[in-house]
Amino acid sequence: MKSILMASALMLSLAANAQTKSAADGIAEYRKMLEDGNPAELFEARGENLWKQKRGPKNASLEQCDLGKGPGQVKGVFVELPRYFADTKKVQDLESRLLTCMESLQGFNAAEIAKLPFGRGEQANIEGLVAWVSAESRGLKFNLPQGHAEEKKMLELGKRAFFYRGGPYDFSCASCHSEAGKRIRLQDLPDLTKNPGDGIGFAAWPAYRVSSGDLWGMQRRLNDCYRQQRFPFPGFASDVTVALGVYMGVNAQGAQSIAPAIKR
Repeated sequence: MKSILMASALMLSLAANAQTKSAADGIAEYRKMLEDGNPAELFEARGENLWKQKRGPKNASLEQCDLGKGPGQVKGVFVELPRYFADTKKVQDLESRLLTCMESLQGFNAAEIAKLPFGRGEQANIEGLVAWVSAESRGLKFNLPQGHAEEKKMLELGKRAFFYRGGPYDFSCASCHSEAGKRIRLQDLPDLTKNPGDGIGFAAWPAYRVSSGDLWGMQRRLNDCYRQQRFPFPGFASDVTVALGVYMGVNAQGAQSIAPAIKR
């Protein structure tokens, strides 16, 4: 009788493992199919055009925007952001830096743009620019600088924000992203407290969201995380969102970027 029970337990264990494996395989196949014809390419093309187009009150392009490697240099900048900029005396991510350039070079009001809903007006233009700039670093490895005191300070702030629990559900970023093997529906939840690997987590954003039919930059991604935690929304390009980008980006050191990726 004991041997029969042991055999039954073994069969149930094997069956459970087979089901888990088949589910994971199915999800992998689904994502592979999505990769063909990623609509993010349309946003990339739009972003490149916006970079070169003369716009705004000053009727100027963004071709002299300094994203970290000098005016007009785009290749390789994405995998080194967020970083400290001497002109603003702040650590900035890609979206907040683009806001600075749009204001200083083109004459837009950065504060007014930051108040707009995601995907509308100049917010939509920023996400197009983010798609193109990130695509120019596709295949490169993340290497965020940590030489400046402000960069180190933002890393510590980002770590604290990542583990801070609060809200009606007592959630934190770490509630979903501090253990391996977690998943919500078809979405893997990578462990972002360490390097999750090439093209995973921070190395996959910005990304085209199939479920919303739109491209999401990191600012929108973080905003939605706060929504799911039932926290108040953070301000666009606020210090806490940039600090979280620093924390995740430093943890992704050496990971290869596939942005803009495609997500469910």
